[in-house]
Amino acid sequence: MLTIHDQPLPYVAKLPERPASAVTLVVIHCTELPDLAMAREYGERVLYESGAGASGHYYIDRDGSIYRYVPGTRVANHVRGHNPPSIGIELVNCGRYPNWFDSHQQIMTEPYPAAQIAALRALLAQLRSEYPNLREIAGHEDLDTARVPASDDPHREVARKLDPGPQFPWAEVLAGSGLKRVHAHA
Repeated sequence: MLTIHDQPLPYVAKLPERPASAVTLVVIHCTELPDLAMAREYGERVLYESGAGASGHYYIDRDGSIYRYVPGTRVANHVRGHNPPSIGIELVNCGRYPNWFDSHQQIMTEPYPAAQIAALRALLAQLRSEYPNLREIAGHEDLDTARVPASDDPHREVARKLDPGPQFPWAEVLAGSGLKRVHAHA
């Protein structure tokens, strides 16, 4: 049995409820932050009038520890335009931190440790059994393709989201998952 540490965010009760049958998609993110503690701090920030913030459902640390911040029966704010049918999984990884939008810092170089990927694969298998209509998977970068002005040069544009990025082992994660990778429809 998979060990999942339940650590609900303070505003979980303010997030919309949904039945398990509504979940059709898993979105893979990386935190683009140095550690789980900072990811938690960002997740607790209230950003919306509802009193909620932006957060994934699950967070997987580099050592493979899994934390649930939002139950799957609640809609978390983790990907523009795709929240109602999806579960967000955040992998602790620096990504482009701390210069997310600097045009010279758009390469993500931190690899995903084997323990983290093994935990992700185990979590995906469990989610497939808990959510009968879960059939699709996407990276955050596959669904949020918006571009924004670079922080160092507003005349240049950079991707708003690049996660989970080029270091993410898609072939390994997809193998045997029963999930199909999808992209945003243009």
